[in-house]
Amino acid sequence: MIGVDEAQALCLDLVTPTDALDVVPLVAAHTRVMRRAPRAFRAQPPFASAAMDGYAVRDAEVAVGASFEVVGEAAAGHGWDGTLSPGQALRIFTGAPVPAGADHVVIQEDVLREGGRITLQPNLGSGPNVRPAGADFPADFELEAPRRLSPSDLALLAAMNIPEVIVARRPRVALLATGDELVLPGQTPGRDQIIASNVFALKAMVDAAGGEAIILPIAPDREDALAAAMAEMLKADIAVTIGGASVGDHDLVGRVGERLGLERAFYKLAMRPGKPLIAGSLGAVPYLGLPGNPVSAIVTGHLFLVPMVKRWLGLEDVQPKRVSARLAQDVGPTGPRTHFMRARLDGDSVTPYARQDSSLLSVLSDANALLERPLGDRPRKAGEMVPVLPL
Repeated sequence: MIGVDEAQALCLDLVTPTDALDVVPLVAAHTRVMRRAPRAFRAQPPFASAAMDGYAVRDAEVAVGASFEVVGEAAAGHGWDGTLSPGQALRIFTGAPVPAGADHVVIQEDVLREGGRITLQPNLGSGPNVRPAGADFPADFELEAPRRLSPSDLALLAAMNIPEVIVARRPRVALLATGDELVLPGQTPGRDQIIASNVFALKAMVDAAGGEAIILPIAPDREDALAAAMAEMLKADIAVTIGGASVGDHDLVGRVGERLGLERAFYKLAMRPGKPLIAGSLGAVPYLGLPGNPVSAIVTGHLFLVPMVKRWLGLEDVQPKRVSARLAQDVGPTGPRTHFMRARLDGDSVTPYARQDSSLLSVLSDANALLERPLGDRPRKAGEMVPVLPL
């Protein structure tokens, strides 16, 4: 058995960032992975602009009691084309271009206006209340790629006057649940059957990571049927089976995979839950054989499948983020496997659940973190700092 870090690296080695790109309008680009860095067409703001409502004047003339003749008005989208002379002021509103000859905006609260003149009052602020041209970004600004586009990124791209972006095509991830014991939700299970559940969590995880998960029909425990179903997965960009990866008489995935040309990168991990994990390639398609226990499948999905999807999209920092938290209670030693305990993270305090069986979806649903206990770790006392993976 190999360790988690080595297994994560081997899984990423199976994936080559895609060269398949799409051009999408900005309105459809949220969460897509931008692969080409766009360049701004002009600076933002493209001109010096007023940061407050008030009066534009010459900075050298700003003093308590100074008086100015108001010669015009400027608003956002409606600039004033003249040049201010000494002793003149321009009524100006936020976002309007500061006119030539002015470099200070006195806010309206600091001014007494009488007819066509203003006088600066004793509560005069320091100013200058002017946003310089290019204060946000210069004309040659480039938004770095690759990056997964956030709402703030979209606003920035729009301000750069970028109407569409070049993004990675979403990877198609085939999800194949296996086993005679499984039926889909809504069907009537036999007395010896259960409902297939983990495939729905895995689809949600893949889709949230930027992929397009395809749930294939459940494969029965027959080699011919499983071989046909696994061959269908070769049409996808990443292939995933769930269940059948152990060593029992009915665990056929490894055997059938080898008939289809499976080249294994590894089999079995020193981790809990999720020991019976297969990773490799089916032809040119990266492949994961996840355990069938629901919690095992979902935890290994977080640790191995989601990073593979992100790497396929071209992202570089793809591994789950760890934070440090303070144990809320004592915990015992871990033994020969890294243990990812379902836990509740509240602020900087983490509490593992008492029940850690890999079949307990109700516990996983309530958990919002995985408490990582390294293999061979000693007992830990309440108050000690430990690594945690938020979910």
